[in-house]
This record gives sequence, C-alpha cells and structure tokens, in this order.
Amino acid sequence: MENHRFDFSGLHLHGRAFYEFLALRKQVFVDELGWDVPHNAEVEMDQYDTPLAQYSLVMKNGRVVGGARAMATTVAWGEHTYMLRDAYSGKLRHIPGHIMTVDIAAPHVWECTRLVVSDELTTHAERSECLRLIVDGLVETARAQGASEMICLSSMLLMRALRQLGYGVEKAGPTYVNGEDGRVYGVLRMPADYSTARKAASAPVVRLPDLAARKAELAEAV
Repeated sequence: MENHRFDFSGLHLHGRAFYEFLALRKQVFVDELGWDVPHNAEVEMDQYDTPLAQYSLVMKNGRVVGGARAMATTVAWGEHTYMLRDAYSGKLRHIPGHIMTVDIAAPHVWECTRLVVSDELTTHAERSECLRLIVDGLVETARAQGASEMICLSSMLLMRALRQLGYGVEKAGPTYVNGEDGRVYGVLRMPADYSTARKAASAPVVRLPDLAARKAELAEAV
C-alpha cells in the first residue's frame, strides 16, 4: 500500500484516485451507515470538498482502499468554514453544536474529516496499516503548513485504533449518539505527530563499532 497526498490542483496527477475516494465514501457513509449527505448513485461529495481541502489517500494495486480529508481551521469558502465550526454555529442539523466546547479558528489547528477504510482490506494488519498511512499523510500535509495539532469528529472506536498506532489522541469534550447510524461520536484531538512506526523508520541508525576494525586499531596503537 502507498500513500498519495494532493489538493485540487493536483487531482489530475493521480488518475481516478479522487473519484474512487468519493465512491468509497458513498459506499461507507451512505450505503452502510445511512447518512443523509449529498450524493448520487456513485459518489458522496459535500460542501467541504473545495480547493481549500487537502487529501491523504491510500492505494493498493492501483485502487483506492482508504483516505481522509483535512483543512485548516481558519478556512472559509462561501458561507461555510470547516465542519466542526459550522456545527458549533448551528449550520449542520445532524451534528449538535455542543460537541465543540470552544470556537476554534487557529492556523496551527487542522481538522480531519471523511476518514474511510475499504472492506476490501479484511485483516486487522492491513486495516491498521491503511489507517496509519492515511493519518501519517494527513500529519505530513498539516505539518508542512505549520500545524501542530489536529482535531476530528469521529466514532469513539477510532480513538483506540489510533492509540494502538502510537498517536497521542484524546477525547475533547462531550459525546453524542448519532441518530442516523446509532454510533457514539465525539471530538478527538492529537498533536500533529507521526505514528510510532513512522518515527522509528525515520530515526537515525546507530551502528555498533566494527569489532575487528577496533581490534586492529588497538593492535597498531600497542
């Protein structure tokens, strides 16, 4: 599996990836969870899919198997800002405003939304690796633009999965039961930092001294 990151200006560089991501969202959020969100027979796409959005997708064998969207909490596109702030302002009927305890609009805080992993990935190892690649991609994009913290509205099940991957995620505020899918949701927040595996892979390699060479050095010194 491999990670692909882009915004609207780079959609053409990734073939059908963006469209496949929208189709996967429709499959998960509309067909499986029954959400009342804008869609047609093929894809789901909402008011936050704009040139201000950044995407982190995961591909396997040339097909999208997971992805998510991110944007700064300072954005505005028409009458909309970002999802959680619009909920806080009472603009979104399916998300209660009290889910956000404070109004956040800060360049160092980014919001992540529409995270999906395909059912084509059937093993725990595959699904965990896909999630890690998605989130590490979001972190890389956000950090490159000055972010130090990330927030999202998610099922509480995601918090455990992210912690197992080494992300410092915490619940931020109250939870509520989604009337459309019956799941418990709340706001999660975490530092814009990589997974344990990503940090280990990028750590400098410390090599032990070559014992034979060291012995030779000592012999010459004597």
